Amino acid sequence: ILSTQPLQNPALTNYLKSRGIAPEVAADYVQEMYYRVNGKSLFALAFKNNAGGYELRNPGYKGCTSPKDITRIQFAGKRNAACFVFEGFMDYLSFLTLRLENCPKFPELDRQDYMVLNSVSNVSKALYPLGSYERIHCFFDNDHAGMEALRQIRKEYGRDLYIRDASQTYNGCKDLNEYLQKQVERKRQVRSVKETHSQSPKK
Repeated sequence: ILSTQPLQNPALTNYLKSRGIAPEVAADYVQEMYYRVNGKSLFALAFKNNAGGYELRNPGYKGCTSPKDITRIQFAGKRNAACFVFEGFMDYLSFLTLRLENCPKFPELDRQDYMVLNSVSNVSKALYPLGSYERIHCFFDNDHAGMEALRQIRKEYGRDLYIRDASQTYNGCKDLNEYLQKQVERKRQVRSVKETHSQSPKK
């Protein structure tokens, strides 16, 4: 790792926009990291985990630095009863983008804590901290790995806690980010149609 700094690189902010994520939302949670692999200089979005490692993303790369761990996001002085759990940080940023777009005046982002697994293989690391909540909302991928992660949480706490499969919200999409991208494209098409109609010459 050569350096980390606040998010500002146009290549990375444009990458976020291509995924439907607002860079101004992401800037509170990700940095840009410059690093070298086998003598080659690279840069990527960097999302920190609880153990000090980072998840790395750029248009052509998906990886991480060690150690691998979950990321738990809590709010100082608050004890929330609910936790929203995501597989990866792109889904977490997608949720924030959607919530701010749908509820710009009262997004209520601090009404619950958040947990990002950074890989479904980390679900075992999430089980103990999840036990401190009354309600768990799981925003996992609509695939076998996502359903297996949900099954493990339900096996651990199914009798004691309210556990919601929130993937039904984006049924028909692979994950929450794909759902966000489709929402963005749909809005773009609607705007395009309205602009076309507004520019049509009157008879």
